[in-house]
Amino acid sequence: MEEPWDFEFLSRIADGCLSFLSEFVNDWLANDMRVCIFKILLSWLIFSLIAIHFAWKFYGNTVNDMYYRQGTGQNGGTPDTAPHLSGWESKVGETLKTHRD
Repeated sequence: MEEPWDFEFLSRIADGCLSFLSEFVNDWLANDMRVCIFKILLSWLIFSLIAIHFAWKFYGNTVNDMYYRQGTGQNGGTPDTAPHLSGWESKVGETLKTHRD
């Protein structure tokens, strides 16, 4: 049976998170090459997500309408059956298999 989480375990998790955040802030304030590249990539990611959001907001309905077929039939513009097929085609003289319980 699992032991209940005690205060010591939660305290260790909180201390780990706090130390990670303080180390991250110290690295963020340092002006070395790693931090500059990280800042550039982070800003590029944020800019891309914002651009995708606004592009979808502007063109989303147009793109969505392109994927819905217009017209009648089972899938929009497609007919219910293919015109050149007459159901299950079989060779002449071949017996059809039936399902038996």
